[in-house]
Amino acid sequence: MNAAKFTYRVTWSEEDQNFVGLCAEFPSLSWLATSQDQALKGIRRTVDEVVKDMAESGEPIPEPHALRAYSGKFQVRIPPETHRRLAIAAAESGVSLNRLISQKLAS
Repeated sequence: MNAAKFTYRVTWSEEDQNFVGLCAEFPSLSWLATSQDQALKGIRRTVDEVVKDMAESGEPIPEPHALRAYSGKFQVRIPPETHRRLAIAAAESGVSLNRLISQKLAS
């Protein structure tokens, strides 16, 4: 598994006064550094080591988000009143409820 295909992010931590490197596929891992570049390099090295250890021990390695197939569908439960309000807004806008929610999620 190529660790470069995982989803990485670097953010600032006010609490730690450092940049934090994160990997979406390994939410328990992080790397603190004084620069964004160092945080990214650190988390990538850490993930690479973890993936190698997992492979050696026969543990399943998460599939990178970038390689996963997504259907474009998901379900969400909302209160009936919210459902009613959204259905009315969709009708007033002349679009389907699905279209209205998709537009809201995209913005």
